[in-house]
Amino acid sequence: MTTALSRNPQTDHLLTVENSVLVFIDYQPGLVDGTHSIEHDVLINNVVAMAKAAKMYDLPVVLSTVGVDAGYQQPTIPELSDILSDVTPIDRNTVDAWDSAEFRSAIEATDRKKIIMAALWTEVCLVYPALDMLLEGYEIYALADVSGGTTADAHERGMQRLVQAGAIPVTWEAVMAELGRLASYDISGFVEIMNEHLPKSVPHG
Repeated sequence: MTTALSRNPQTDHLLTVENSVLVFIDYQPGLVDGTHSIEHDVLINNVVAMAKAAKMYDLPVVLSTVGVDAGYQQPTIPELSDILSDVTPIDRNTVDAWDSAEFRSAIEATDRKKIIMAALWTEVCLVYPALDMLLEGYEIYALADVSGGTTADAHERGMQRLVQAGAIPVTWEAVMAELGRLASYDISGFVEIMNEHLPKSVPHG
């Protein structure tokens, strides 16, 4: 029988519940409607799965919206806001979330440098703050299958731009597993999320 190595969850080089924060930007009806790089039901499935994982682990979450107070965008989609009912959205009038003092303060308040981030749309509202944060020493883990662009090409170019700048592309199920390596939790919750939200089959050809 082997014994697991002791690892410090706060200083571990991999994602842990103690060293990471999850960021969702602009999951609003109008922006979902304008997303064409991924099917809308798949997008919503993936963002819900990631949110459920964050709740299961008690992971800090920052949720941002754009234009709600100004009246030209609707609030966060109910599928996500219902799960994150205890998270107050940070509404802003800036395209780049990092230009919002409230958003920046929310990130800084977590005192964590590993940022698991997803946004609509990839090429704008994910790329801009991620590039800013990379320059300020944050590690960005860009959730490729939880984000979406106005076109498949726009999403792909946005992800490429992030990778070239030093961001790390990830998927929700890989992040959930990585966070759970050192966490003490009931494995049934992990299995339940996987069973409910992973695709049952992968199309071929």
